[in-house]
Amino acid sequence: MPKLLQNQFLYLVSATILAAMVVMTGSSYSETLASEESMTEGEMANANFKDKLSGAALLNALKQGGHVIYFRHAQTEKDYADQVKAVMGDCSTQRKLSEVGWKQAKDIGEGFRKYDIPFDKVISSQYCRAWQTADLAFGQYEKNGDLNFPKAEDYTPEQVAQMKERLDPILTAVPPQGTNTVIVGHDDLFEASTGIYPDPQGIAYIVKPDGNGKFDLIANMLPEEWSKLGEN
Repeated sequence: MPKLLQNQFLYLVSATILAAMVVMTGSSYSETLASEESMTEGEMANANFKDKLSGAALLNALKQGGHVIYFRHAQTEKDYADQVKAVMGDCSTQRKLSEVGWKQAKDIGEGFRKYDIPFDKVISSQYCRAWQTADLAFGQYEKNGDLNFPKAEDYTPEQVAQMKERLDPILTAVPPQGTNTVIVGHDDLFEASTGIYPDPQGIAYIVKPDGNGKFDLIANMLPEEWSKLGEN
């Protein structure tokens, strides 16, 4: 095909694809591109994450144990950085779970009970929204300050490294045979360790420690998906 005709053909194909995107999404290509460009690297990594296991295969793996299940706390009434002024032990100084968040936590627990997913312990940060999520979902928790934020809104590279240094040992710890470890924490620490910003609130990432100080990310789950895990 002559180069001029080839370029015209490619232009026609591109225009057709763009028109289809506009029809299907109700937005322009430029709006879609702008949305992607406004994402951080961590948000893009979250959006592009592909499950390695899902449905019945994921359920079977979880029932065999050996995983760390990292939850970002359930939804709060507002989403803002409260770590600078938050006082541990005083929930009035912190973001609060919304009614939706309460339901999300209960839905998570319902899924674990429905499918008898084993876990030996539940570890949460000291923030009220984290341990309350754990309590509503699992009826137990132990607080660990290593899951707390640094007291800053904009982190220095040293603070990001500190978050990774604190979380990595928890994500790489192999649970006792036949069970899993549940973590209820926050977004920024998980991103510091994995490069993935866990969104939305209530999302969980299934982590598989390899026993040699590293881990693999197997899947992510939304709160409402736990009760349907064995259905596909």
